[in-house]
Amino acid sequence: MQAVILAGGLGTRLGTLTRDVPKPMMPVAGKPYLEHQLRWLSKQGITNILLLTGYLGEQIQAYFGNGSGLGLRIQYSREQTPMGTGGSLRDASGLLAEQFLLIYGDSYLPIDYCDVIHIFQASKRRGLMVVYDNALGDTSVRNNVAIDGGLVTRYDKSAADAAGLRFVEAGILVFQRSIVDLIPPHGPISLEEQVFPILIAQGQMIAYATTQRFYDIGTPERLRFIEEFVGHDHHPDTFPN
Repeated sequence: MQAVILAGGLGTRLGTLTRDVPKPMMPVAGKPYLEHQLRWLSKQGITNILLLTGYLGEQIQAYFGNGSGLGLRIQYSREQTPMGTGGSLRDASGLLAEQFLLIYGDSYLPIDYCDVIHIFQASKRRGLMVVYDNALGDTSVRNNVAIDGGLVTRYDKSAADAAGLRFVEAGILVFQRSIVDLIPPHGPISLEEQVFPILIAQGQMIAYATTQRFYDIGTPERLRFIEEFVGHDHHPDTFPN
């Protein structure tokens, strides 16, 4: 299975921290944040990687190269102007496998990706969204997903309240390459706003619910939190030097 990582974000909420460093290269526990994601993939035998880069993407490619140092095979697709999550995927369509794991470049979720892939393949659907059961409300992210009977029935990041929304999208998805056909051919496109609704309406987005909370580096506070998490030697996602 191919893993595609959205690594082109500007990181504006991190302020001056990302002025000279792309967000995926922010240091976390002594390594670039993206390296933690890649090591987790390598640990699970997922070695075919496509990095969708943008802002300061040359730093990412210079550091990881072809991925051989981590036991990976890395390819790159770099956008010259911001195209959004859907636009960057559309522009890399020629490099996409028939099925692929899609990972947000600022989100970290230490679960068994192989199990996620198995559930997706058995479903025969076009998309799968990993969702976190936010009963504890410990992510500081507002609930944005509703599920019913194993299907995602609603996705709304702008809802003023959480009525009917119990889960949070966790930054891990699996897709058939055919979803690229749902992306308009030009301009910036948001998967969340323009593709998810189509898949949900068609009953083609299944849910994989987990009680393992996710972590992200979207703000300085969250960056400090994940650094503390991955730096503890009792966590399963702690990696050797």
